[in-house]
Amino acid sequence: MKPVLIFGATRGVGLEVAYRLRGRNQSVLALVRPNSEPAPLKTLGVEIIPGDAVCSGDVERAFMALGTGGIVISTLAGRLDDGTYVDETGNQTVIDIARRYTPERVVLVTAIGCGEMMPYRSEQAITAFGDVVEAKTRAEDSLRTSGLPYTIIRPGGLLSAPATGRAILSTKPTIHGMITRTDVACLIERVIDEDNSLGKAFAAVDLDHSRLDPDPSKDSHAEPLTP
Repeated sequence: MKPVLIFGATRGVGLEVAYRLRGRNQSVLALVRPNSEPAPLKTLGVEIIPGDAVCSGDVERAFMALGTGGIVISTLAGRLDDGTYVDETGNQTVIDIARRYTPERVVLVTAIGCGEMMPYRSEQAITAFGDVVEAKTRAEDSLRTSGLPYTIIRPGGLLSAPATGRAILSTKPTIHGMITRTDVACLIERVIDEDNSLGKAFAAVDLDHSRLDPDPSKDSHAEPLTP
């Protein structure tokens, strides 16, 4: 199995991915900010590279540790003191450096409502998350045009609960729903093993906690990713 470099591994989906991959004895590296808590990652046997994803030098060191041909996963999110989103600036740095190291794949984790899903957002969602969704979409667009092999995962509303095993990936732009962080990690683990997910963007939701809004132009229904 190829080594995996995770950006955003100290919490949330990123940490759950580290648990999954180390559980199958896959080599995992993580760029970790000095003020973050690395203890859970160290316990898992993750190789820690100190640094910040908005610093190109730190990201470069992380890619040097990974080497060529590895897998990159980014779950970066958050807002900097100047008001900019790490979702865009951090991921842009990762994408720029990745182009020099020819990774096997870059998996970018954003959110439902990004990209071609934007026209189908509710007014409530636009009011609450409009700016960050736009920042995440710009990161997606940058990855799509980078020439890198990629997969984009757009989780629905994130839940802190055990995995249900009922999570699906869908390319339908009108799908909405919730999903546990653990189930997102399970889907990412699956995606990095499947060539048929390359060059695609998927919404990630729980089958029992999702809905598909009508799309007048298409006969829409939720479809899981075919193994």
